[in-house]
This record gives sequence, C-alpha cells and structure tokens, in this order.
Amino acid sequence: MVAKIATGEIEEQTEQDVGKDKAAQAMGRKGGEARASKLTPEQRKEIARKAAAKRWGKE
Repeated sequence: MVAKIATGEIEEQTEQDVGKDKAAQAMGRKGGEARASKLTPEQRKEIARKAAAKRWGKE
C-alpha cells in the first residue's frame, strides 16, 4: 500500500479527508484563495490577530 501511495496509484486517506466530499473540499480551497486575494494586508493582519487571540485565550 505504501508503494502505491508513493507512486500515486492510490491516495492516502487521512482523518481529515474521511467522510468529506472531494468536490466540496476543492471548492472550499478555491473560496479561501478568492477571499484572501480580495483582502488588504491590513485586513489579513487583523483577521490573523483575532485568530491568535482566540487560540491563545487572550480575547
């Protein structure tokens, strides 16, 4: 199985991928890229700042 994954014959299923529609995953990535391209650097910094505060419990 490892050889087939390495050669690209089959794709490895990770816990994140299990049960998720591949088309939905692809659309989600496209949407994220589109949103990021429309944000200004200041907006991206503010979003990152809020996310870090939420993650580390410093709201």
